[in-house]
Amino acid sequence: MEKRAGGARLQIATPEQFEHLELGESIAVNGCCLTLAKLADEVLTFDLLDETLIRTNLGYLPEGGLVNLERALPANGRLGGHFVQGHIDCVSEILALEPVGADHRLEIALPREFAQYVIFKGSIAIDGISLTVAKLEETRFTVWLIPHTVAVTNLRQRSVGEQVNLEFDLLAKYLERLVAVREASERKLGSVFG
Repeated sequence: MEKRAGGARLQIATPEQFEHLELGESIAVNGCCLTLAKLADEVLTFDLLDETLIRTNLGYLPEGGLVNLERALPANGRLGGHFVQGHIDCVSEILALEPVGADHRLEIALPREFAQYVIFKGSIAIDGISLTVAKLEETRFTVWLIPHTVAVTNLRQRSVGEQVNLEFDLLAKYLERLVAVREASERKLGSVFG
């Protein structure tokens, strides 16, 4: 990570399975949609705005640390999981990350201003990983991680107190907006005809 005026430049070693990349391609890094600015010597380079550094955990990345990478879904691709745009809503703290048998229990703090988007058995993206909410409380939620998820993501290096990127369910955000606009419209009509 090289800090610059107005942002930073992030360089990431290219995984072997990332082939046929093109400049300008969208790639999610820890769930944050970034644009590939340069590709040379098996290194991906991204330019980050201050806004990106403020709203995500990318500004806290340790040199040599692992990140989750995912290419954008092609229009003819198979859709698995839930819709994730790569637009991070907030960062939040890991409260617990512990093995339980072969699996891991991950507990994350739930910021109050985003609590309405989280439901029991609903979807949430944590550092770009699509997961299911297994337990929901007022100020926290829990997800379970299978061994494969731990093995192929950066969660194997994470610990309590670290920040993760959260992206809440897109459908919940649209539904909230639609209901708010409809209620405002009904109030306006009620005041005109009331």
